[in-house]
Amino acid sequence: MNEIKLFCPATIANLSCGFDVLGLCLETVGDEMIIRKVTDKGVRITKIYGATLPLKTEENVAGVAALAMLNEISTDFGFEIIIYKNIKAGSGIGSSAASAAGAVFGINELLGKPFSRKELIRFAMMGEVIASGSEHADNVTPALLGGFTLVRSYSPLDVIRIESPSELFATVIHPQIELKTSEMRAVLTPMIALESAIKQWGNVGGLIAGLYSNDYDLIGRSLHDEIVEPLRAKFIPYFDEIKTESMNSGALGVGISGSGPSIFALSKGIETANKVKTAMNSIFRKTNIPYEIHVSTINSEGIKIL
Repeated sequence: MNEIKLFCPATIANLSCGFDVLGLCLETVGDEMIIRKVTDKGVRITKIYGATLPLKTEENVAGVAALAMLNEISTDFGFEIIIYKNIKAGSGIGSSAASAAGAVFGINELLGKPFSRKELIRFAMMGEVIASGSEHADNVTPALLGGFTLVRSYSPLDVIRIESPSELFATVIHPQIELKTSEMRAVLTPMIALESAIKQWGNVGGLIAGLYSNDYDLIGRSLHDEIVEPLRAKFIPYFDEIKTESMNSGALGVGISGSGPSIFALSKGIETANKVKTAMNSIFRKTNIPYEIHVSTINSEGIKIL
């Protein structure tokens, strides 16, 4: 195989209580990427459609991730990458992760799969440094593995994939303003109160237990953020209104997707997820802020070959 075309899915990270460790993979929104073998060694990003992003390999998340991978495996040829960006940068639904994960997944396929999907995570994380300044894995892991994912440890890297309950749906509204991940990380405080920490790890445990036991009520009770949301919500227009109306429409829980500005809600069943969409739409259509709303099942596969 000399060329591959991929669907690189959007993701929701943090999931309220799991800052930098929890994420899920979306089915209905994502980038597309074409990667092909070329004679000259190295990695070149030849075109990016739908966004103004660096083509220089060392300045692009896909390029940096690909180079990190190729530093560990010898080839006598190189790769060209074309990216069709459907996930806007700074949207909070894993734009950089889709590019980084897609690049290493596609090159790995063209090389005959020398690395497992889990082994690709550490290369994709290197691309995230360009976008956020840190090697976080809460977006690239669900993009590569699908479903829900937990990063139990970063040193050493230890990730766990969790199957989604079958009736769980995500509704995501993306107000089209940009919040840079690096800037949103800067508003966080390095120290937290013990009382808040206790509540937070209780919610993390509750959410994981709810996913494994298909307990939707427990999932809903656990989708609560004591630490990050209070600091970031003020940067997201109409966050409180969206959260209140989504919960009133039957959502299990509502929170900030990644570093924002996107807001996610999880619901039991497509009917409720669409009611939440209607509620979100009723708030933002009265504003002058352009926006998009996505309703999606949980993508159990992750990156897909088209």
